Amino acid sequence: MIYDSEAYVVMHMNAPPFDKPFINLTEPVVAQAADFDPFKGKMLRHGFEIVDKRSGKEVYLDGSWAELFQQKLEGWQRKAPTMEEIEKTLEGYAALATQPIMVH
Repeated sequence: MIYDSEAYVVMHMNAPPFDKPFINLTEPVVAQAADFDPFKGKMLRHGFEIVDKRSGKEVYLDGSWAELFQQKLEGWQRKAPTMEEIEKTLEGYAALATQPIMVH
């Protein structure tokens, strides 16, 4: 969790590291329950989840949206924003929120 206020929560989701990003299609795959890796063969990226507590909705930013948000965070590290600036920025992203909050 990187931000928590009365109106918003922001979480940075890191993609778990893995050593083999691609499945070798030339070898037969024998799945064992102990060997199951849900991330195997998938392209993983970090992202940000922004929860609007007032509306009860969330939005997940990944890809270029996450990169833009990361740039905003880096700017805030250089020049500390006011609470109003943070909330106004999050309000803009929260306008994209369509996913109702479920129990995580």
